[in-house]
Amino acid sequence: MTYPTAALAAALAIVTGQAALAQTEITVLRVAVNDEQQAYLEQIAADFEAQNEGVTVTFEYVANEAYKQRLPTLLQSNARPDIFYSWGGQTVVEQVEAGFLQPIDALLPEGFADTIPDAGLQAYSVDGQLYGLPQYATEVVFWTNTALTQQAGVDIAAIATWGDFLEAVQTLKDAGVTPIVAGGQDKWPLHFYWSYLALREGGPAVVTDAMAGENGGFEAEPFIAAGRQFQRLTELEPFQPGYISTTYETASGMFADGAGAFHLMGDWDYLPMRERSTSGEGLPDDQLAILSFPAIADPVTEGGADATLGGINGWAVTNSAEPEAVQFLAFMMNAENQREAGRQELFIPIAEGSADQMQNPFYIEVADHIAASSYHQIFLDQFLGASVGATINDISADLAQGVITPEDAAAQVQESWDFR
Repeated sequence: MTYPTAALAAALAIVTGQAALAQTEITVLRVAVNDEQQAYLEQIAADFEAQNEGVTVTFEYVANEAYKQRLPTLLQSNARPDIFYSWGGQTVVEQVEAGFLQPIDALLPEGFADTIPDAGLQAYSVDGQLYGLPQYATEVVFWTNTALTQQAGVDIAAIATWGDFLEAVQTLKDAGVTPIVAGGQDKWPLHFYWSYLALREGGPAVVTDAMAGENGGFEAEPFIAAGRQFQRLTELEPFQPGYISTTYETASGMFADGAGAFHLMGDWDYLPMRERSTSGEGLPDDQLAILSFPAIADPVTEGGADATLGGINGWAVTNSAEPEAVQFLAFMMNAENQREAGRQELFIPIAEGSADQMQNPFYIEVADHIAASSYHQIFLDQFLGASVGATINDISADLAQGVITPEDAAAQVQESWDFR
């Protein structure tokens, strides 16, 4: 059969359009999550596909350390994802400067950005343009095994200062209880100590002042004092034997198995640590408590006593992503999907009004901490960029092992910042 020219052109246009539609695939790279979180994300992808014929969404999950190592290479390749998990901060700035990301403001639904708190938007903005979106906020806290603290006679309600905490550590040791479980092999769990102590010693502006080269930069007294305070702890040998060769995942499961009284880790560990435990159930809720990182009794600079350390975790969009990728990101981040995450106790949602379904008392406590804090500092190993972050992780592990002085540690961070 011979088609008239116009009809042939129309037929080809339909076929070509259908083919183009079928080829719209959105790839999303994510740090590995537990089964519940994966099911949540996959359901969002399925719902979006059902509403957008011809579009497919594929999630890929990579273990935490492998993700950090693999992402820079992927961003420089043709295999880069459309959307990838991000901790925000200086790392986003570096990715924008390298040309890996695209601005998404004009592609978002009208008024969508108004549903996100300004602090969250700032974590994914560079020069006034959005390159991604925050999904949830996290706080690093001392997860506490109350059965062990009570066994040793430690009243966690009486721990207000760093000195109080050090006394509690010694009391636990004297009672034959391992005070703290730590995943030192990955280093970043140890950087929480140095980072928190720097905030407590230097106040909310200590990091941004150092970035601007003010008051001595990263060699300012609060950073040196942070190293000294950290080594006051490590000199007590508070961690489990072999902590420096223990991964975060292993330490998480060990704490949930009752191997130590404290575990300094983010609120995100609530479900994963249970799944990593030998029983798969971990500690019951009535044996768990949250302890905020203690204040310094006589800090170098006042104002950091209630600052929180954690993440404003979310997603960034690469330069090769199609508009459909931004549409999916907005869909994933809408209030309904955020509210469902809170209902399932997967994370503390950041969208305005979306935390109203949370019932978990630990998540509610963390949300209250963040809301009441004078400042919420993003993890320093992410906030300051990849190279400086790696140095902070390194010096934290070195401080813990006593192979570096607090002064040398601060100098290494400053040098890394200068040559980033």
